[in-house]
Amino acid sequence: MHHAMIMAGGSGTRLWPMSRGGRPKQMVPLVQGKSLLWHAARRLDGLVPASQQWICTGESHRSLILDDLPQLDDAQIIGEPCPRDTVNAVALTAAVLHQTDPEAVFAVLTADHLITPQDRFASCIETGFALVDENPDRMVTFGIEPTFAATGFGYVELGEPIEAHPPARRTVRFVEKPDEATAEGYLASGRFKWNSGMFVYSAAGFLDALDRFAPESAAGMREIGAAWGTPDRAAVLERVYPTLPKISVDYAIMEPASQDDRIEVCTVPMDVDWLDVGSWTAAGETMDPDADGNRAFGPARHLDSRGIVSVSEDDAHLITTIGCEDLVIVHTPKATLVCPADRVQDVKALHGLLDEEWR
Repeated sequence: MHHAMIMAGGSGTRLWPMSRGGRPKQMVPLVQGKSLLWHAARRLDGLVPASQQWICTGESHRSLILDDLPQLDDAQIIGEPCPRDTVNAVALTAAVLHQTDPEAVFAVLTADHLITPQDRFASCIETGFALVDENPDRMVTFGIEPTFAATGFGYVELGEPIEAHPPARRTVRFVEKPDEATAEGYLASGRFKWNSGMFVYSAAGFLDALDRFAPESAAGMREIGAAWGTPDRAAVLERVYPTLPKISVDYAIMEPASQDDRIEVCTVPMDVDWLDVGSWTAAGETMDPDADGNRAFGPARHLDSRGIVSVSEDDAHLITTIGCEDLVIVHTPKATLVCPADRVQDVKALHGLLDEEWR
């Protein structure tokens, strides 16, 4: 049976002050008045039934997500007692699915990207399902066509085509965030795609790979999985999960698997428009610009200003500027952020300097 899990556990500190501890980035209603998670769930329409959709997130966000996605039942929220990075989020989902559906094949999707059009996205995911249906030991990732020599994204190198499953290719290797010269070489070669952070696995195949490449996490997941349908579920999860090594699925599983002759790792190129909403300038790209390139979410007026991204949570609060260029201004009831557009990546560092009450 086909399932889909959306990873929604990130904190999104680069979108502070709208993204906060009680309402992380994926829950901020920034895009057409809806959250990034809402848009991620809508991409599954017609692809995976609502009853086979899952959200892996922090346990503290359970009620917030159920309010945002009323089509889901409480049992479809897989709550992490604490964040332990993506390999454990995927492994927890695999362990839960394997208990009730040993033949489960599941897509692992992200909650912080905007992807259009939906039909091309769905076609790529269906190719991923077909690849794993044919061989449950296969692992599938999805590659985004690079539009510039990005140093903030990981890359995947494409190999030979896979017969009967166009446009899938064998995966040569994964490369973490390169320097600018290396990224420019990747772009020029035409062999590299951005690593989307989305995957398709069989639950059994992923757990086998976990045994091979991340045995400490595998041991913990076996204990959690065995207790999942019992009265001890919550106690075992609370005790074991925080002890698991904190590591990404790329480092723990995909990189070693791509170099292991026993596992076929495949990449499906995604011919889509893909926006990683990981900063305020990226969020600004979801807003329509005026004639001077100013973009606004909420009330704003500008005089002789250009390239302003302004965000206000309060419809009764007007943001104004005079003679400014390339600024980001974010107003919330708790805090206001003003920074040059080329310093938005430093919001994470600023967040780290704040007292807990302001985070």
